[in-house]
Amino acid sequence: MSSVGDGTTVVDGHVSTAGASAHYGKGVQFDEPLKPGRKDGIANFTTTVDYLEEERPFFVKIGKDGLIAALQKLDMQLKNTGRGHVLSRKVPTDWIGKEVTPGQIGLINHGGLPKILTRPGRYPGMPLRNWWARKWIGTCGLSDTVIQFGGLTVVQVSQNQAAVVSDPQNHVFVVKNSGFVAYAIEGTYNVLSIVDQTHLPTVIKDPITKVTLGWSHEVTMKSRTGTGTKQDYVVALFLNIPANNCAILQKGDDLELLPAGQHYITSPNVTLRGMFTLGENQIEMPTKDIFTRDQVPVSLTIYLKWQLTEPLKLTTHGYNTPYDALRDKTQSILTQIVAHLDYSSMVKQRSLGPDNLDDGSDASSAFLDALRTRAMDDLHLAALEYGIIMKDLAVIDRQFKGDIASTMDKLTTRALQAQVEAANVDRENSNKIKQEEGALAVARIKAQAQNTKADTEAYSIVAAAQAQAKKLQIEAEAQAKATRLAAEAEAEAIRLRAAADAAVIDQFAREMELRRNEVARVKAFGSKAVFVPTDGLGSQLGSSMATGMAASLGALESKRS
Repeated sequence: MSSVGDGTTVVDGHVSTAGASAHYGKGVQFDEPLKPGRKDGIANFTTTVDYLEEERPFFVKIGKDGLIAALQKLDMQLKNTGRGHVLSRKVPTDWIGKEVTPGQIGLINHGGLPKILTRPGRYPGMPLRNWWARKWIGTCGLSDTVIQFGGLTVVQVSQNQAAVVSDPQNHVFVVKNSGFVAYAIEGTYNVLSIVDQTHLPTVIKDPITKVTLGWSHEVTMKSRTGTGTKQDYVVALFLNIPANNCAILQKGDDLELLPAGQHYITSPNVTLRGMFTLGENQIEMPTKDIFTRDQVPVSLTIYLKWQLTEPLKLTTHGYNTPYDALRDKTQSILTQIVAHLDYSSMVKQRSLGPDNLDDGSDASSAFLDALRTRAMDDLHLAALEYGIIMKDLAVIDRQFKGDIASTMDKLTTRALQAQVEAANVDRENSNKIKQEEGALAVARIKAQAQNTKADTEAYSIVAAAQAQAKKLQIEAEAQAKATRLAAEAEAEAIRLRAAADAAVIDQFAREMELRRNEVARVKAFGSKAVFVPTDGLGSQLGSSMATGMAASLGALESKRS
């Protein structure tokens, strides 16, 4: 733990400075830039003093043995100096009285002096025990952060806490990750505040870029002045600086760099000069009116991108932010550049910056070349003097003023309107051509579709005819084959029946077969059918009858007609 000034703590851990480079006074020259994480020697106004490590009367640091051991040590110091002890000699019981549980201590007011009960149990009252001039106050936890009773002060803080305490001589000190027990014979130990170091309430931001630089918290103490009124005075300042940021402390004309981390300041002659970020920053900066060579006023909007690497150089020159230093230099450099250029050389180019490269044929190339070379180079060299590295510079906008600028703006507006109208006509013609081309393409596609459809239909008809012919051919062949097979089968059946009939030798059997045939014939033609013999006299008679019937039928038909 390191401190600044008269034994008052400033920093928890290392105070990062840069020797002759990071500690600046009168007549000190700048050295190489201070990089984040660099650790050099401690500045000459920083000392390392711990309030708890000094020997003070009736002030005991709480060690590994805890609060009870520290109270016993304080009680021994009081006895050795002939003063009243603070630990009560009362013995606890287990049957009646005020109860002190394990993890607690009892508080007794003994004639205005504090008495502490450290042993758990029950403590009987009057008349079982002597309570003359004694009053039971209550109990407190052994792990309570602050206990103040009858001039006895107990402070115990955890890893993330910090206690700001004022001793009887009004010396302010800070206790972190530790504790103490003190008994004030004259005056009091006042616990001014218990601070949560990782959640400080006040946010510190860069007023220009709005980047969060860190957090702070001021601890005040009320003091009574000669008029009898009480007034608050700042006695401690806590800082929480995030990574890649830093703070500058000031003591007289000396400056010191404070790195990222949790810190506090209690010395009255050490003040916070400012907080800075070591990362990249960017901003759009409007300039004041600048006159060209032909006396036309112009206002520019500049894009700046930078990185602060040596905050001590910046604060030594009296600037609170990098923007304040760059603003003056940028205005001066651009004034010199624009003063050597004409209005006509600047009016054409709309966006200017290091990325606008050309071959020198443009009328505004003089301004672009000057911006890329002189402005960037001069500003880079000027920024190094303040510990700043320039990353980028560009002119993103300009506004011309005056009568000439107004007239040129009107002419420029008319020219732009003519260009817009010509562009609109070209666009309309182009749209019409595209529409005709589209219609032609649609007609071509439709014709191709119709041709394809006709080809498809013709192919379908031919294929259907071929399929029908093939079908008929197959059916004819199948029917002929079936007829041939049926005839062959019928002939084979007749042949088999004839062979069977020829094989019959018995006369009776043959007669019976004839009778069966006769029955089948009558059955087939009916019982009224007359069968005429086809040979002999019967056959001739049948022919004569048929001829006569035909003649009569012919005569009847001729009469009707």
